[in-house]
Amino acid sequence: MRNIPIAKPLIGDEEINAVAEVLKNGMLAHGKEVEAFEREFADYLGAKHGIAVANGTAALDVALKALKIGPGDEVITTPFTFIASATSILFQGARPVFADIDPKTHNLDPNEVLEKITDKTKAILVVHLYGQPANMKVFTEIAEDYNLYLIEDCAQAHGAKFEGRKVGTFGHIAAFSFYPTKNMTTGEGGMVVTNDDELARRAKLIRSHGQAEKYLHVELGYNLRTTNMAGAIGRIQLRKLDEWNRIRNENAEKLSEGIRKINGLTPPYVDPRVYHVFHQYVIRVEDEFSLSRDELMTKLRERGIGTAVHYPMPVHWQPLFQKLGYEKDCCPNAIEASKRVLSLPVHPAVSEEDIGYILETLNELAS
Repeated sequence: MRNIPIAKPLIGDEEINAVAEVLKNGMLAHGKEVEAFEREFADYLGAKHGIAVANGTAALDVALKALKIGPGDEVITTPFTFIASATSILFQGARPVFADIDPKTHNLDPNEVLEKITDKTKAILVVHLYGQPANMKVFTEIAEDYNLYLIEDCAQAHGAKFEGRKVGTFGHIAAFSFYPTKNMTTGEGGMVVTNDDELARRAKLIRSHGQAEKYLHVELGYNLRTTNMAGAIGRIQLRKLDEWNRIRNENAEKLSEGIRKINGLTPPYVDPRVYHVFHQYVIRVEDEFSLSRDELMTKLRERGIGTAVHYPMPVHWQPLFQKLGYEKDCCPNAIEASKRVLSLPVHPAVSEEDIGYILETLNELAS
């Protein structure tokens, strides 16, 4: 039986040797490797500033704090995402306001966002879910029309593009994650990205004790720095990212070609204006399929095919948000998606033989 994991970080000799060099020279904490990674990552995106932090959640937190989002403010975001997109808003004392998703892309629906704007709205936090960019043309226009900050959560979208432009460069500020399952990793880590000099200055203060220079602390800050080991890994991984994204797209197209022929399974929709980087390859299991979504997941795992559900419940259904008084019946598209989505392996370590086995197994289970 095969063993095809749902995700697999790819760490080679180059990364190992780069970390070994850092360990040999003894400069382990934030230093030249991190600073080089920040420059290279910002240059890769076409952005002015990259500010490396400890993880993706820290990147969101720092981004919101740099914008001075605070108590009494509302930030509109998606309920169909990892919870950090919303809890980062709570960290500011602000209120997440959930707008429903487009059922085809699973990204925020701009029309739903428009209906949620109030006098308290300070920002829109857009998530490029699964590696597919949201409609940044419309979201940029909405932010400009209503004088709102636009924040991009790019944790799943390294190298993704909307109309030829990389995500992370549309909004006022963006956040990336380098968790091991992402399209590139530093082990743990994150990056704040912005073209705004003042936001970059504030983000650097916030990540390092509010320190403007050694032992001169001008505002309240954290210790959210990352290490030279992480920076060294990130620099190597960044050089491989485009090729890995190309392979993800090839694998996704092969899977979709086969899944389109299976009654009751819907392959992911790809907006023709975007370059999707398939952090996750997510199908929908419809009522017409022979098994329920959860039954299918179990059968695939029994046959050595890794699966996951991203995400099994919308954020506003989580106990934390129910305690905060959020209504359960809002955002019906997000609720429906949580019952149907199923992620299949698509990462660069998935071989052509693996894809054949996945499709063969799906066809067998459909009959």
